[in-house]
Amino acid sequence: MLRDITIGQYIPGDTIVHRLDPRVKIVLTLFFIVALFFVKRIPTFLFVLLFIVFVVKISKTPPMVLIRGLKSMAFFIGIALFFNMFFYRGGTVLFQWKFLQITKEGLIFSLFMFLRIIFLIVGSSLMTLTTSPIELTDGLESLMSPLKRFGFPAGELAMMMSISLRYVPILIEEAEKIVKAQKSRGADFDTGSLKERAKKLLAILVPLFANAFRRADELAVAMESRCYFPGEERTRMKPLAFKKRDFIAFLLVGAFFIFVGSFDVLFI
Repeated sequence: MLRDITIGQYIPGDTIVHRLDPRVKIVLTLFFIVALFFVKRIPTFLFVLLFIVFVVKISKTPPMVLIRGLKSMAFFIGIALFFNMFFYRGGTVLFQWKFLQITKEGLIFSLFMFLRIIFLIVGSSLMTLTTSPIELTDGLESLMSPLKRFGFPAGELAMMMSISLRYVPILIEEAEKIVKAQKSRGADFDTGSLKERAKKLLAILVPLFANAFRRADELAVAMESRCYFPGEERTRMKPLAFKKRDFIAFLLVGAFFIFVGSFDVLFI
């Protein structure tokens, strides 16, 4: 289950999506997320689905990687569905038990929220899966660079975000190793009441946090030994530069998102 988490993972490739400027991918991903919350009809969701399938196809991203990423978030998706379904107020009541009720409008709202969450996870995963951590850091720093004139630490924030994403799969791997080591010593994390299993998690969390602090200290020493100082301007081996394909992709995909966001209003 832990290996199913796709956040922070990167799949190397030489497709047109991989070669796009990271700033373009970050901005288009934000457009995509905003456009999702303007979608209020099933036909519009079909347009979004077709767009995702198209991007998956041209980026050559294995569909099973995205499906595994959705499986890892199933618990949180289920919680969101539960609250939206049973606590939506107003409309035609279909079922009621004490303070819980299901309405027709609540079911429709839950369905739309379910689709939004699914597409949001898949869209965000496609960006991280096709963008290396270094490119992601440079893209974020470049986009936030205008804020530097106001004293905003754009470079430091971008570095922090990149390191956080990079260490997600590393910590997951560490957690798996600790679980296997504890099971080899006779630990059982699958039986007992919820309270008992929560207590057993301490055998995982304590060494996991200890390893995380150790890695953070090693990373700090490594960065200092390479003369990294916060706030200092640094050079890049591959400077970011917009190319023709970036402008074309930005215009086409941006126009598509505007169409998706306004489709319900124009054709209601």
